[in-house]
Amino acid sequence: MPSLYTEVEINAARSQIWQILIAKERWKYWNTFLFDCDPNRPFVQGRDVSLSVLRSPGEDEIQFRPIVTLVQPNYCLKWLSSIPGLHNEHVFELQDIGVNQTRFSYQQNFSGTFARFLLPFIRQEERKGIQRMAWELKRYAEKLGS
Repeated sequence: MPSLYTEVEINAARSQIWQILIAKERWKYWNTFLFDCDPNRPFVQGRDVSLSVLRSPGEDEIQFRPIVTLVQPNYCLKWLSSIPGLHNEHVFELQDIGVNQTRFSYQQNFSGTFARFLLPFIRQEERKGIQRMAWELKRYAEKLGS
């Protein structure tokens, strides 16, 4: 299964980073990759949310309505977006690595008949976008903690 992955170590408690992640209406203050389109739709397992993605500055945002598949407070958030022939699972994970130190990882797993055909066209910009998001989260969380 094709996938994209990034991780970053953040000098902040896992619970603090979790609160930043689930407050999607505040993503606009730190996240230039993913955007909240409807703050009235929180992350609730089994329900959809309205989001948009900006793979690189200057591009058009792409709106999508994924279904939240897992909300495990302080540990993991997953959602799945689908179009015919392509499924894209987004996985946010938090892991303690020390006192007030957390490893944030983000992964996208692509599946479906078109995954292998479409991935080469979005891979580079998507990879840059998820790396940008991870570093923005790090800077934001560490700034809040200082």
